[in-house]
Amino acid sequence: MEAQDWKANAKNIMKSELARKGIDYETLAKKLKECGVEESYNSINTKINRGTFTFQFFLQCMKAIGVDTVRID
Repeated sequence: MEAQDWKANAKNIMKSELARKGIDYETLAKKLKECGVEESYNSINTKINRGTFTFQFFLQCMKAIGVDTVRID
């Protein structure tokens, strides 16, 4: 898998989980803040749409939106 494919895959997984929960980026920013993570709408939008976020950020987002299991196939 090429680097671009990995980025696209990461972005698609993140967006899918947010969509399943019905959560937009503004709501995600609020939920992250409740977990002690300061992220603005713009930084979330940029990270997710580029697919250039850390695994730490991914875990923080999943925890904030209440996702325990993610399929990566």
